[in-house]
Amino acid sequence: MAALNPYEAPMSHADNFHAEDEKGDNDNPVKFLTLRSLLMGVLSSVGGFIFGYDTGQISGFLDMEDFLARFAGNTTAFSNVRSGLIVGLLSIGCLAGALIMPTVADRVGRRYSVSLWSLVFIVGVLIQITSTTVWQQVAVGRLIAGAGVGALSILVPLYVSESGPRQVRGALVCTYQLFITAGIFTADAINYGTEARLNSGSWRIPMGVGFIWPLILGLGILCFPESPRYAFRKGRHAEARTTVAKFYGVHENHREIHREMLEIKQKNDEEIAGGQQPWYKVLTGPRMLYRTLLGVVLQALQQLTGANFFFYYGTSIFKATGLTNSYATAMILGGVNFGMTFLGLYVVEHYGRRRSLIVGGIGMTISFLVFASVGSFALNVATPQATPKAGAAMIVFACFFIAFYAVTWGPMVWCIVGELYPTRYRARSMALATSSNWLWNFLIAFFTPLITGDIDFKYGYVFAACNFAGILIVYFFVCETQGRTLEEIDTMYILHVKPWKSSKWEPPGDLVTSASLAQDHGANGVKGVNGVNGVNGVNGMNKEVDSMDESRLESV
Repeated sequence: MAALNPYEAPMSHADNFHAEDEKGDNDNPVKFLTLRSLLMGVLSSVGGFIFGYDTGQISGFLDMEDFLARFAGNTTAFSNVRSGLIVGLLSIGCLAGALIMPTVADRVGRRYSVSLWSLVFIVGVLIQITSTTVWQQVAVGRLIAGAGVGALSILVPLYVSESGPRQVRGALVCTYQLFITAGIFTADAINYGTEARLNSGSWRIPMGVGFIWPLILGLGILCFPESPRYAFRKGRHAEARTTVAKFYGVHENHREIHREMLEIKQKNDEEIAGGQQPWYKVLTGPRMLYRTLLGVVLQALQQLTGANFFFYYGTSIFKATGLTNSYATAMILGGVNFGMTFLGLYVVEHYGRRRSLIVGGIGMTISFLVFASVGSFALNVATPQATPKAGAAMIVFACFFIAFYAVTWGPMVWCIVGELYPTRYRARSMALATSSNWLWNFLIAFFTPLITGDIDFKYGYVFAACNFAGILIVYFFVCETQGRTLEEIDTMYILHVKPWKSSKWEPPGDLVTSASLAQDHGANGVKGVNGVNGVNGVNGMNKEVDSMDESRLESV
């Protein structure tokens, strides 16, 4: 019977292990990346492709003659308010989907939730593509499609972070951003091929292609197992162990699987002991206010980098620089974004999160300063053809900005937010953080036409300032999580490890986790360095905690 307990330390060969274990295979080196893990990351990230494709196609639609004639009432341009609503209502839908998603995901599981929200997106696209002359129908369709995109934007990093092996978890989560860039580039390319059509095919063809991606995701995810951490929480322990082993590419009795399952079991036992947690615990749980606010700020800053300034209004922006075919330039930017994100997958696992985000923030700040300065003081806005060098310089620095963004802030924010929170709070905390992303996405989409109408390219200075603020936030508040388990990351934040020292931090023998602290009702903190208790110190744990490098402990 001992062999049926998957959470004890590895047993002896006499316990009738698989014959391969008798050869010592349960101590074989773990593969860095298995085919199953790769396929899981790629398929799940089709959710990112859906978002990217929708982002890229709407940028092109706003300048297509048939789309303008049907929904703007003219063939020249949309009013600022109407274009802002058509573009921005997707983000409001995303915000709603992100807030509703945790309840659905915790009830029906991660896999089935992905299929459900893929169907919601399909309904939204169907409403849009059947529009004839009523622009409000397009806007409502984007609102509904947005609910699907918003939910998937949390579900994909959630599923991957809970399922992926720790040595490649960051890269797998960043694959979501890679697929966003692939979606933008694909939409730009299709728009480039259809924009010359004088009928509704110019926009209905790209929109119709959008049905393919949710079908692939919604059906394909059913071929993969449920998240092991979710399965374990529901009592399906054997299933969870098998899933972890498959993604690691080793036997179920491998030492790494024992270690991972022991940590999952410890967290689950602590959650059960801590009881059902009300929603506000995402703010009052151990170090949760800090982490929840950090996730919210990071997601907001990802939007305030200014990337969607180019992706939503790229064709309009570059038309203002005097280009004869702004669709070609939008496609070039999309290509740079897509290509450089591949480099980001390497950087995130070899150079860490903190260093990469800081370097990327510096590059983006400089790029936007040059872009805004040239556009404001060197470009002849009235007749841009008179200043071709200024227009060319703006395109070059826009490409520099996109390159820095694609390698760092684009993929890594999703990675960090997927790692910040303990299991018991993860779905709700990620929903709050991602809702911040969609809120700022809407604000930028809606107000950009109005702001640029007043200050034109000086708008770039706003984004430069936000990028500089991002550098400071990362340096002072974000811990390095490269190569660590989710349980170790939880402990790191609870013990107040200094972010600038976090890359050299060594985890204690017994991890101090949010769930273990919650077992003591009302526990909200760990005993401080100077003996000052946190809000309700953890009874019975202070001795153990105090023995763990007390210099790192403060009131939580």
